Amino acid sequence: MGVSGCGKSTVASRLAQRLGWAFAEADRFHSPASVAKMSSGVPLDDADRWPWLDSIAAWIDRERREGRQCVVACSALKRAYRERLAGGRRHELFVHLHGDYETIAARLAGRTGHYMPPSLLRSQFDTLEVPHADENALVMSIELSPEEIVEAVLGKLGPRLRGGDEGRGGGEGRGGDLSAS
Repeated sequence: MGVSGCGKSTVASRLAQRLGWAFAEADRFHSPASVAKMSSGVPLDDADRWPWLDSIAAWIDRERREGRQCVVACSALKRAYRERLAGGRRHELFVHLHGDYETIAARLAGRTGHYMPPSLLRSQFDTLEVPHADENALVMSIELSPEEIVEAVLGKLGPRLRGGDEGRGGGEGRGGDLSAS
Protein backbone atom coordinates (compact mmCIF):
# COMPACT_ATOMS: atom_id res chain seq x y z
CA MET A 1 0.00 0.00 0.00
CA GLY A 2 1.00 3.58 -0.49
CA VAL A 3 0.72 6.52 -2.82
CA SER A 4 1.07 6.26 -6.57
CA GLY A 5 4.67 5.76 -7.63
CA CYS A 6 5.92 4.22 -4.38
CA GLY A 7 6.62 0.84 -6.00
CA LYS A 8 3.55 -1.14 -4.94
CA SER A 9 3.12 -3.05 -8.18
CA THR A 10 6.80 -3.93 -8.50
CA VAL A 11 7.13 -5.16 -4.92
CA ALA A 12 3.77 -6.94 -4.79
CA SER A 13 4.27 -8.79 -8.07
CA ARG A 14 7.76 -9.93 -7.04
CA LEU A 15 6.48 -11.03 -3.65
CA ALA A 16 3.59 -12.98 -5.19
CA GLN A 17 6.00 -14.65 -7.58
CA ARG A 18 8.37 -15.66 -4.77
CA LEU A 19 5.49 -17.08 -2.74
CA GLY A 20 3.66 -18.67 -5.65
CA TRP A 21 0.54 -16.74 -4.66
CA ALA A 22 -2.09 -15.07 -6.85
CA PHE A 23 -1.44 -11.40 -7.65
CA ALA A 24 -3.80 -8.56 -8.51
CA GLU A 25 -3.11 -4.96 -9.41
CA ALA A 26 -5.90 -2.94 -7.78
CA ASP A 27 -5.90 -0.48 -10.67
CA ARG A 28 -7.65 -3.10 -12.79
CA PHE A 29 -10.67 -2.96 -10.46
CA HIS A 30 -11.36 0.74 -11.09
CA SER A 31 -14.50 1.60 -13.02
CA PRO A 32 -14.09 3.29 -16.41
CA ALA A 33 -15.64 6.42 -14.85
CA SER A 34 -12.98 6.49 -12.10
CA VAL A 35 -10.16 5.98 -14.60
CA ALA A 36 -11.55 8.83 -16.72
CA LYS A 37 -11.83 11.04 -13.64
CA MET A 38 -8.22 10.42 -12.61
CA SER A 39 -6.99 10.74 -16.21
CA SER A 40 -8.50 14.20 -16.32
CA GLY A 41 -6.63 15.19 -13.14
CA VAL A 42 -9.55 14.94 -10.72
CA PRO A 43 -8.85 12.95 -7.53
CA LEU A 44 -11.23 10.20 -6.50
CA ASP A 45 -13.41 10.67 -3.43
CA ASP A 46 -14.76 8.08 -1.03
CA ALA A 47 -17.91 7.58 -3.13
CA ASP A 48 -15.63 6.53 -6.00
CA ARG A 49 -13.44 4.35 -3.82
CA TRP A 50 -16.00 2.27 -1.88
CA PRO A 51 -17.20 0.17 -4.86
CA TRP A 52 -13.59 -0.23 -5.99
CA LEU A 53 -12.50 -1.48 -2.57
CA ASP A 54 -15.50 -3.81 -2.42
CA SER A 55 -14.49 -5.31 -5.78
CA ILE A 56 -10.97 -5.93 -4.53
CA ALA A 57 -12.25 -7.48 -1.28
CA ALA A 58 -14.58 -9.73 -3.29
CA TRP A 59 -11.62 -10.91 -5.39
CA ILE A 60 -9.64 -11.67 -2.21
CA ASP A 61 -12.60 -13.62 -0.83
CA ARG A 62 -12.91 -15.65 -4.06
CA GLU A 63 -9.21 -16.47 -3.97
CA ARG A 64 -9.48 -17.60 -0.36
CA ARG A 65 -12.59 -19.71 -0.99
CA GLU A 66 -10.67 -21.46 -3.78
CA GLY A 67 -7.80 -22.17 -1.38
CA ARG A 68 -5.37 -19.62 -2.78
CA GLN A 69 -3.34 -17.00 -0.96
CA CYS A 70 -2.95 -13.63 -2.62
CA VAL A 71 -1.09 -10.35 -2.85
CA VAL A 72 -2.77 -7.14 -3.99
CA ALA A 73 -1.02 -3.90 -4.95
CA CYS A 74 -3.46 -1.25 -3.73
CA SER A 75 -3.10 2.31 -2.46
CA ALA A 76 -5.29 1.64 0.64
CA LEU A 77 -4.53 5.19 1.75
CA LYS A 78 -6.93 5.42 4.70
CA ARG A 79 -7.42 3.17 7.68
CA ALA A 80 -11.09 2.82 6.72
CA TYR A 81 -10.01 1.55 3.29
CA ARG A 82 -7.68 -1.03 4.85
CA GLU A 83 -10.46 -2.14 7.19
CA ARG A 84 -12.80 -2.48 4.21
CA LEU A 85 -10.24 -4.61 2.37
CA ALA A 86 -9.53 -6.80 5.39
CA GLY A 87 -13.25 -7.34 5.98
CA GLY A 88 -12.68 -8.41 9.57
CA ARG A 89 -10.20 -11.12 8.59
CA ARG A 90 -7.21 -11.35 10.91
CA HIS A 91 -4.65 -12.71 8.48
CA GLU A 92 -3.98 -9.72 6.26
CA LEU A 93 -0.64 -7.96 6.42
CA PHE A 94 -0.41 -4.48 4.96
CA VAL A 95 2.97 -3.37 3.70
CA HIS A 96 3.18 0.41 3.55
CA LEU A 97 5.83 1.57 1.11
CA HIS A 98 6.82 4.91 2.57
CA GLY A 99 8.72 7.70 0.88
CA ASP A 100 8.84 11.46 0.80
CA TYR A 101 6.90 13.58 -1.65
CA GLU A 102 9.92 14.78 -3.62
CA THR A 103 11.31 11.28 -4.24
CA ILE A 104 7.97 9.90 -5.37
CA ALA A 105 7.17 12.96 -7.49
CA ALA A 106 10.47 12.44 -9.31
CA ARG A 107 9.54 8.80 -9.95
CA LEU A 108 6.13 9.80 -11.31
CA ALA A 109 7.68 12.42 -13.58
CA GLY A 110 9.61 9.65 -15.32
CA ARG A 111 6.70 7.20 -15.56
CA THR A 112 4.87 6.75 -18.84
CA GLY A 113 1.74 4.91 -19.84
CA HIS A 114 -0.20 5.30 -16.58
CA TYR A 115 -3.55 7.07 -16.42
CA MET A 116 -2.88 8.82 -13.12
CA PRO A 117 -1.10 12.12 -13.73
CA PRO A 118 1.64 13.29 -11.35
CA SER A 119 -0.59 16.28 -10.47
CA LEU A 120 -2.71 13.95 -8.29
CA LEU A 121 0.19 12.92 -6.06
CA ARG A 122 -0.39 15.79 -3.60
CA SER A 123 -4.02 14.69 -3.10
CA GLN A 124 -2.81 11.16 -2.32
CA PHE A 125 -0.34 12.41 0.28
CA ASP A 126 -3.10 14.58 1.77
CA THR A 127 -5.39 11.53 1.99
CA LEU A 128 -2.74 9.11 3.31
CA GLU A 129 -3.20 7.85 6.86
CA VAL A 130 -0.01 6.05 7.82
CA PRO A 131 -0.85 2.74 9.52
CA HIS A 132 -0.81 2.83 13.31
CA ALA A 133 0.72 0.29 15.68
CA ASP A 134 -2.63 -1.45 16.18
CA GLU A 135 -2.92 -2.21 12.46
CA ASN A 136 -1.31 -5.31 11.03
CA ALA A 137 1.19 -3.34 8.96
CA LEU A 138 4.83 -3.33 8.09
CA VAL A 139 6.25 0.07 7.09
CA MET A 140 9.09 -0.13 4.56
CA SER A 141 11.19 2.69 3.16
CA ILE A 142 11.20 3.03 -0.61
CA GLU A 143 14.90 3.81 -0.28
CA LEU A 144 15.35 0.03 -0.03
CA SER A 145 15.47 -1.98 -3.24
CA PRO A 146 12.37 -4.00 -4.19
CA GLU A 147 14.35 -7.16 -3.41
CA GLU A 148 15.23 -5.91 0.08
CA ILE A 149 11.58 -5.07 0.73
CA VAL A 150 10.45 -8.50 -0.47
CA GLU A 151 13.01 -10.19 1.80
CA ALA A 152 11.80 -8.15 4.80
CA VAL A 153 8.19 -9.08 4.09
CA LEU A 154 9.11 -12.75 3.73
CA GLY A 155 10.86 -12.49 7.10
CA LYS A 156 7.73 -11.02 8.67
CA LEU A 157 5.60 -13.76 7.10
CA GLY A 158 8.00 -16.52 8.17
CA PRO A 159 6.01 -17.74 11.20
CA ARG A 160 2.77 -17.64 9.20
CA LEU A 161 4.27 -19.59 6.34
CA ARG A 162 5.42 -22.24 8.80
CA GLY A 163 1.92 -22.42 10.31
CA GLY A 164 2.62 -20.39 13.45
CA ASP A 165 0.17 -17.99 15.01
CA GLU A 166 2.24 -14.97 15.89
CA GLY A 167 0.37 -11.80 16.66
CA ARG A 168 -2.63 -11.29 14.44
CA GLY A 169 -1.63 -13.64 11.63
CA GLY A 170 -1.33 -17.32 10.92
CA GLY A 171 -3.40 -19.82 12.81
CA GLU A 172 -4.63 -21.52 9.68
CA GLY A 173 -1.30 -23.08 8.86
CA ARG A 174 -1.54 -21.82 5.28
CA GLY A 175 0.13 -18.46 5.53
CA GLY A 176 -1.34 -15.00 5.39
CA ASP A 177 -2.61 -12.84 2.59
CA LEU A 178 -0.98 -9.56 1.80
CA SER A 179 -4.12 -7.89 0.72
CA ALA A 180 -2.55 -4.57 0.10
CA SER A 181 1.07 -4.00 -0.46
